[in-house]
Amino acid sequence: MTAGIGTATAAGAGKGAGSPSTAERGGGAPRRGPFGALREKRKQAAWGYLFVAPAIALFAVMGVYTIVYGFSLSFAQWNGFWPEWNWRGFRNYTDLLGGSPTYWPIVKKAAVNTLWVVIAVPLLTVLVAFPLALVLNQVKRFQGVLRSVYFVPYVTTGIAVYFAWNYILEPNGAVNLLLKTVGLGSLQQPQGWLGNPDTALATMIVVMVWSAVPVAMLLYLTGLQSLDSSLLEAAQIDGAGWLRSTTTVVWPLMKPITVVVLLLNVRDSLQGFQSFLIMTNGGPGDSTSVLGLETYRLAFLSELSPTLGLASALGWLLFLAALVVAFINQRVMRRMG
Repeated sequence: MTAGIGTATAAGAGKGAGSPSTAERGGGAPRRGPFGALREKRKQAAWGYLFVAPAIALFAVMGVYTIVYGFSLSFAQWNGFWPEWNWRGFRNYTDLLGGSPTYWPIVKKAAVNTLWVVIAVPLLTVLVAFPLALVLNQVKRFQGVLRSVYFVPYVTTGIAVYFAWNYILEPNGAVNLLLKTVGLGSLQQPQGWLGNPDTALATMIVVMVWSAVPVAMLLYLTGLQSLDSSLLEAAQIDGAGWLRSTTTVVWPLMKPITVVVLLLNVRDSLQGFQSFLIMTNGGPGDSTSVLGLETYRLAFLSELSPTLGLASALGWLLFLAALVVAFINQRVMRRMG
């Protein structure tokens, strides 16, 4: 009886070993051939394209179409209502670059003012932001609170800030009142700091620097907090004081951040015009006119002949200038890297 059971068990085991597995009988995942794998990849790619199609369509309409349309308009004359454009070729560009006695003086004055802004704002931003970052880096208590306070100008709504600056800088504003209170009444501006052609542009530069300092300061602070403390300790062991350590050790190590701060502010100074539009609209006279503002005024506020084409041409000239800045940025960062 025992032998019979053992014989049956051995036979069953032999049968199980020789029979196909569940997967081999079709119970598991089926094997895909090369064509099945390719079909699956195409299906996944189709779903991917389907998901990104709305974004591509939106970019094609709002991006590619408007770029091509604006570039074509820069070679034409149009007032926004004519059924057809009057093609002028490169005359819009030549008029802006000295060929027209009507537009060239406007563009020249705006270019000079823009150059002052492009030079002054980045340099003053570095001169203010780096010392602030040094001071904030030395603070041990309430550093987070102070960092938030310094960052308030950047997160505050631009239009509200510009209107607040207008109130501060008007004839009866806080600046004139403060000067009178401390005995410097001779420095007051009776027509306001933005109403005097001699002080309007400088005042606008101060406002732009005030808006640009928070980001630059945080960039410097991040760089300072990532420095290797052993470098400063070695300088102190060699007898270097705080000022010498800052100028010979810390400042050279901050050069990459300084380059980024300078180029970002050059770009913003070149293309930005919102503050000028809200606070001065280019006045008094044309003392605060900049190229970005002139582009807007040629497009929407000009009382001269149809100037939408001129505005588009001036916008493309600014775009080329921004490309030059981006190219310089790339070359400088590559060398420093």
